[in-house]
Amino acid sequence: MSKIFAAATAAVALFFGLAAEAPVAWADDAPAKAGANGSEDKDKIDLPPFPEAASVKQVTHVAGKTLNYTATVGALPVRDEKGKKIAEVVVTSYVLDGPRDSNRPVTFAFNGGPGAASVYLNLGAIGPKRVQFGAQGDGPSDPAVLVDNPGTWMDFTDMVFIDPVGTGFSRSLVDKDETKKRFYSIKPDIEYLSRIVYDWLLKNGRMASPKYVTGESYGGFRAPKITYFLQTQLGVGVNGIVMVSPYLEPIMDQAPDFSPMNWVTTLPSMAAANYERQGKTLSPALMKDVEDYTRGEFTTDLLKGRRDASAVGRLVEKVTAYTGLNHEFVARSGGRIEIGAFLRELYRDTGRIASVYDSNVTQEDPFPWSPHDRRNDPILDAIIAPTTSAMVDFDTRVVGWKVDGRFNALSYDVGGNWERGVELTDASSDLRQAIAADPKMKVLIAHGYDDLSCPYFVSRLVIDQIPILGDPGRVKLSIYPGGHMFYSRSASEAAFRNDVMQVFGAH
Repeated sequence: MSKIFAAATAAVALFFGLAAEAPVAWADDAPAKAGANGSEDKDKIDLPPFPEAASVKQVTHVAGKTLNYTATVGALPVRDEKGKKIAEVVVTSYVLDGPRDSNRPVTFAFNGGPGAASVYLNLGAIGPKRVQFGAQGDGPSDPAVLVDNPGTWMDFTDMVFIDPVGTGFSRSLVDKDETKKRFYSIKPDIEYLSRIVYDWLLKNGRMASPKYVTGESYGGFRAPKITYFLQTQLGVGVNGIVMVSPYLEPIMDQAPDFSPMNWVTTLPSMAAANYERQGKTLSPALMKDVEDYTRGEFTTDLLKGRRDASAVGRLVEKVTAYTGLNHEFVARSGGRIEIGAFLRELYRDTGRIASVYDSNVTQEDPFPWSPHDRRNDPILDAIIAPTTSAMVDFDTRVVGWKVDGRFNALSYDVGGNWERGVELTDASSDLRQAIAADPKMKVLIAHGYDDLSCPYFVSRLVIDQIPILGDPGRVKLSIYPGGHMFYSRSASEAAFRNDVMQVFGAH
């Protein structure tokens, strides 16, 4: 799925919305309890209680250092206006052992979707341990074995990974309609997750610690909104934000038959993937030509429309050269390459299909003669099993948090029930306000060149439109070889870690 709030249920979630179903135990799924008059209490959800939080001592190694830390898994309550517990949010934290250092930062991490648990940032990008996923050749049956993560942030920050309601083991305790109202919409999502951050800080005595927020994909949409809500509503200052492959501006996806922005934001990533297929090393210098063309002549010719034959001709020639696609296909498309068509056309002759998260990651297409794509995304097919198995084993066996229930790494249900009509809500306005409110706060926006689900050029355009608020270097865009999960490539993971350390002042 390339864009959030896409029409079909199978395309609802951005990262990662193609998931198994039914993450929430609804009231009508649970045994009903008869009331005094014999009627059924349909608001009663009869679920076994979560166990108390559990902890385990662990060790990891990074940058030549041995780190001893405590991993803790447990749940924090979400309460309504009357104090009634309406949900339980599962939180995984990693805290460095030793004397308490008041200057030791703590980072709160969210994934996206809506419908994704925090397992991808946790066991893929920044946690102390990782499991392999997201690269060419990875498959569901790969061993779900955790190893030390060379890209972890553990040496310079404690970390708290938060699973929103309906993801991971987190669950609603109210009926389906109330769950949708309370948790499956942008505004309440930001409010209750911000409160979880506040409650964790309060419970763990960390209100005085430096605080950071990070989010991947739709989690990158959440990050500036949560930051601004913490600043202005809950009285919690945030020292920095790190957004990983974020989805900042839904409005750029609107009106593709009229606005040129949908084509403008995706062409550089298509060109980057083509350069990689040619064996070229991606760099800002290599990408400058296509970025300059995209901002200039490409946009101008798109605006001239399909009735200007000379403009269409220029588009076709240039887009063919940048993307490496068949000239006839580009001509039929008028130089306007839709993402789904691009992913099928790239490898049509070989019977393979590409991933929207990294178009150079492919799998065999089981329906190569179908006029429409009939399978899930190649990367999504390969990541659910190893991440789910590794996280459940870690929670229940390693940490010893003996929970009953299903772990939802990815959820169709959350995405499918997410409130419609909010497509034009952006995160960049909150980012501007959060930056303006705190002249000391730093921001890093990180992308993979090949990602078509959250193209890096959107963030490039967003940053260029933000007024310079104080030090212009405190808002930085970094782009790495790879796709949505660029951190699956060791060199990109190392470069990302180095850039993040600068945000934390950890060099």
